[in-house]
Amino acid sequence: MNLSTTIDALFIGLVEERWPGRPPSAIGKRRTTDRLEIGPTGFPRDAQADLAVHGGPEKAIHHYPGDHYAAWRAELGRDDLSPGGFGENVSSSGLTEDMLCIGDVLSLGSATVQVSQGRQPCWKLAAHTAEERMAYLFQKTGRTGWYYRVLEPGNVRDGDAIGLVERPRPGWTVRRVTLARLTRRISPADAAILADMPELYAGWREAFAALAAGKAGEDTSARLKG
Repeated sequence: MNLSTTIDALFIGLVEERWPGRPPSAIGKRRTTDRLEIGPTGFPRDAQADLAVHGGPEKAIHHYPGDHYAAWRAELGRDDLSPGGFGENVSSSGLTEDMLCIGDVLSLGSATVQVSQGRQPCWKLAAHTAEERMAYLFQKTGRTGWYYRVLEPGNVRDGDAIGLVERPRPGWTVRRVTLARLTRRISPADAAILADMPELYAGWREAFAALAAGKAGEDTSARLKG
């Protein structure tokens, strides 16, 4: 499959005290035109405030399609939403959750990365965008973007190419798997397949294992709405 595009923009950020009485965050990313190093946990110049739920080897880089922003602006009646606005690291055009699969290996500049999971947003997305339903709307639309783990370090800057190298799990698109994880609407048989998929982030495999066994697990939908 010939699947390629170029990087429109890169974004990095530092941990900041954003909301009085609430935990700090590094969701406020700023565009850079520098060539950035990519290491095992992403960009060394990028930060995450809570490493228990953000960042790390399995969520080293967040990629969000710039294509989605026009829909968000129209649906929310806001003209202030533009690439970088959701705390992503990479923005591009012509590549969406319906086109990529869990486990896809891609070239990102001179680095090699692999799609590990979709984004499971928390309250910080709502606070950052001043839209209290934003996490729920991510879930409802499936427009979540995705995370990469780094297979081979390298470097990257805007204008560099992104290209598909390998697809070990065709059919398991980012959108399909992410919606299954966030809504828990999936058959036990499919949940069992995902629970045994090594390319998928371990935390999500555990959640799908519980669904395969008939255990309801965490009520993610309620948490996101709240």
